[in-house]
Amino acid sequence: MLDRREIYQQLLLDHNRHPRNYRAIEGATGTAEGYNPLCGDRYSVYVTIDGDRIDDVAFRGAGCAISKASASVMTHLVRGKTLGETEKLFDEFRQIVTGKAGLCGEPGDLAAFAGVRDYPSRVKCATLAWHTLKAALEGRTETTTEQSIDHD
Repeated sequence: MLDRREIYQQLLLDHNRHPRNYRAIEGATGTAEGYNPLCGDRYSVYVTIDGDRIDDVAFRGAGCAISKASASVMTHLVRGKTLGETEKLFDEFRQIVTGKAGLCGEPGDLAAFAGVRDYPSRVKCATLAWHTLKAALEGRTETTTEQSIDHD
């Protein structure tokens, strides 16, 4: 039987190899490009808003396994959520990857990224797509991990 860590590792590998929502969205409400100059990860995030709810979200780009898996999980989790729920998920995710949240009670797929806390240089990889989504929701067209360093 697989232990929790192995299950999470398989989840990350699956999202990296078979990313969900890996496409552009024509006519997106918001689009932003995120870049991590330390490792070269670069993603575009596309989002369509209907009222206060994320109707559709997708991403394109390239980066390490952690950044791609994170982008895939993010798009899967935030579709259909309100903007407030999305912000709460992002806050929870940041707490998990920076080690500020305990290991108990972490929400589903987000918990798979708990191991990132042991590798501080990878926190920016894990949070890049989330910061890029936030930029798109705020009407900004780009962000870098250097701009978001105070938040992580």
